[in-house]
Formats: sequence, structure tokens, C-alpha cells
Amino acid sequence: MEQQQYQQFKDFSDEKALEGEKLKMDDILNKEILIKDFNIKKSRYSKNETGMYLMLQFELNGETKVLFTGSDVLIKQLQKYKEHIPFMAILKKINKYYTLS
Repeated sequence: MEQQQYQQFKDFSDEKALEGEKLKMDDILNKEILIKDFNIKKSRYSKNETGMYLMLQFELNGETKVLFTGSDVLIKQLQKYKEHIPFMAILKKINKYYTLS
């Protein structure tokens, strides 16, 4: 009996699972990190201008980590510079805003 071939989810899905220990923004402020990947999704809470949230995967001290944020500035920066990933950056807080530098 011939075995049926099935599609693999990874072959047609645009979902990316970003693995790593979850950290908060304050844990990485003013530290150099390696930006590895990101996902942007529609937020249920949409307290920000875009109504989206960012899941950022990065490396800190040789370990892969993730963080979640609704920062419009970070969302826009990562969308604009996604072709440069992976890249080194420092996460800064300027007044009420988070930004990469």
C-alpha cells in the first residue's frame, strides 16, 4: 500500500516561532544586543498608534532571548531596517520612547 505524502506546515506557513527566554525592556536597556529576528502582530490591547506588538528575538551574552513590546518606534525601526538583520544595537529609553541606537 502506497503511503500518502502530506504537506509540511513549515512549507506553507508564514508563522515564525521565536524561541528564547523572555526578558523585559528594563533588563536590556543600554546594553548591546544582537538583533536576530522579529515578528509583528496585531495586538488585542492596542494602546499604541499602530495597534500592533513586536516580538523581538535577540542575543545577549551569548544567549538567545525574546521580548514583547508595543513600542511604535521600535516597530517602525525594525520594519525599516529588517534587511540588515542580524545587527548589533543598543536599546535606549529617551523620555517616554524606546529606540535602537
